Amino acid sequence: MKQEQASARLQLALGTGAFALCFAVFGSLSAMMPILSRQMHLTAVQKSIAVALPVLLGSLGRIPLGMLTDRFGGRSVFTAVMILSCVPAFLMGGVQDYEHLLIYGFLIGIGLASFSVGVGFVSGWYSAERQGFALGVYGAGNIGQSLAAFGAPVIAAAFGFRWGFWTFGLLLAVWLGIFALAARNAPRRGAVKSFAETLRPLKDRRSWVLSLYYFLTFGGFVAMAIYLPIFLTEMFHLSPQDAGLRTAGFVVLATAMRPIGGVLADKVGGRRILKWVFPITGVMAACMACPLMVTFTVGALGVAAAIGLGNGAVFKLVPEYFPGSVGSVTGLVGAAGGLGGFFPPLVLGFVKQQTGTFYLGFLMLCAFCFLCLFVLMSRRGTPPVPALAG
Repeated sequence: MKQEQASARLQLALGTGAFALCFAVFGSLSAMMPILSRQMHLTAVQKSIAVALPVLLGSLGRIPLGMLTDRFGGRSVFTAVMILSCVPAFLMGGVQDYEHLLIYGFLIGIGLASFSVGVGFVSGWYSAERQGFALGVYGAGNIGQSLAAFGAPVIAAAFGFRWGFWTFGLLLAVWLGIFALAARNAPRRGAVKSFAETLRPLKDRRSWVLSLYYFLTFGGFVAMAIYLPIFLTEMFHLSPQDAGLRTAGFVVLATAMRPIGGVLADKVGGRRILKWVFPITGVMAACMACPLMVTFTVGALGVAAAIGLGNGAVFKLVPEYFPGSVGSVTGLVGAAGGLGGFFPPLVLGFVKQQTGTFYLGFLMLCAFCFLCLFVLMSRRGTPPVPALAG
């Protein structure tokens, strides 16, 4: 028993580290965007497209990666994803024009897609009553975004532009070697599923309700993490280094709250946590619409804490409702969360170009929070607990 627990902890650590460094590679693009924007003289819409495009691959890629994880196990799939994440990290160091920025940026989104692989990889090592904790800890790999947000501009200023990307590519390559040597798949609890069996849970409306919730909580996290450097440099005229430090604080708080959300969901249920998360996030988004640094800061930190709790709560519900198809459903829900990070930057860029400010975008976020609360409180937002096994 002790040996099984030690194995589970080791695999959790390996998966969390892999996700964190994949996320750091992904996050290095948004962290470096203020510098890239000045070098290439980008418009607001061009910046929005550049930071949103990686999220598209990172979102949609979660669905097939989750299915592959259910079918072949997380060890081989995660290894392949880390290899594919290293390539654009090194290519980005030599980017010189907007066309290549979009191409390499799109490819770097594979780091974000890694999330669904790790959920399937980690959850198999833990019993149902401990999965909220385990997936909360794994989700804390979001800290990779913080490492990039703070580290990339500082490293670039000290050692040159390309090292803002290459540093995280090298770190991921080192972890790839460790993972390949030590990672093991959890013992299977059933036969390998057919493709049709893998797809079946995606027809269940509960998977789509969870997708809506994660569209807000994780999508809000991604959108804020990639766009905060732009907000802070354009709205309050901060330096890229100062904006990166503040963005890192946002990411650290949201990441720290995620395992807390998972643990609380183990104790009181994920739905009860979300009943508080949605209205609090809405109020904090309204605070960000006030054009003062103090209200913006309070709102941003409040959003970080609330959506961090929400992320942990939503992913407690995934293995609870779909214990036999965690990877597949995680792919769908995770894709929705990623798309929640794809569209807001595009909307914000358009709002900024049309109105001259970002404030309308924050009010739209507030309205969406209360839409999620309405769904949660309705019968369609409260699916029965018994889950599909396949």
